Amino acid sequence: MIKRIATLSAATLLLVACNQDKVEASTESPQVAAAEQTAVEYTSNPQIISYGVGYNIGTQVSSDPNFPADIDAIVAGLRDAIAGTDPKVSPDKVSAAVQAFQEELAAEQAKVAEAAKAEADKFLADTAAKEGYHKTESGLLYRVINSGAEGKKPGPNDTVKTHYHGTLVDGTVFDSSVERGEPVEFPVSGVIPGWTEALQMMNVGDKWELVIPPELAYGANPPPSIPANAVLIFEVELLDIKEPKS
Repeated sequence: MIKRIATLSAATLLLVACNQDKVEASTESPQVAAAEQTAVEYTSNPQIISYGVGYNIGTQVSSDPNFPADIDAIVAGLRDAIAGTDPKVSPDKVSAAVQAFQEELAAEQAKVAEAAKAEADKFLADTAAKEGYHKTESGLLYRVINSGAEGKKPGPNDTVKTHYHGTLVDGTVFDSSVERGEPVEFPVSGVIPGWTEALQMMNVGDKWELVIPPELAYGANPPPSIPANAVLIFEVELLDIKEPKS
């Protein structure tokens, strides 16, 4: 629920150069080659295993949205490694390229994060000025939607049962127990700081809207489904409190 932009690592690139299973090179475009491969039937165990190895490598490489993979170069590296020929690119050159790529990517991400932080600050200031919103010392904003009965509030060591619906400021849903149709239990101290703070102010039956600043959420290092320095908006309903067993 409540997770980092994937960055290119040396392992991602070196995985391709070090693989020892058979893959045939193609001079055709990736789209044409992929279309033709759909008609191929792999029947022998070595063929099936080799295809599986190649597919797994492709899956790992493509899982990084920041890396523009060159399929022809990947296939060439596989072929050279399998044939036992010397690599066309030295390990030192690969390492230098990885470092340079990471530095370029980090610089680009820093610019994006800085712009996002400015937008977040403006959104938070505008929201704080709206009727019904309260601001804590930490900068957390909340609005009471429904109030439950006064009673014991969760402590930092308690486990709570909640229903929640999480969106970005543009309305994009990134996580929702409501949409899954099943509430979630988790430790009060096991979630992002904005949640931990809010939960300890709520009573069972309360339903609040939380507007969480980036510094109380994931900041510049969010999970893939959330942009850097994003304001997170949650509707949270506290259903139950489970105290720790003595």
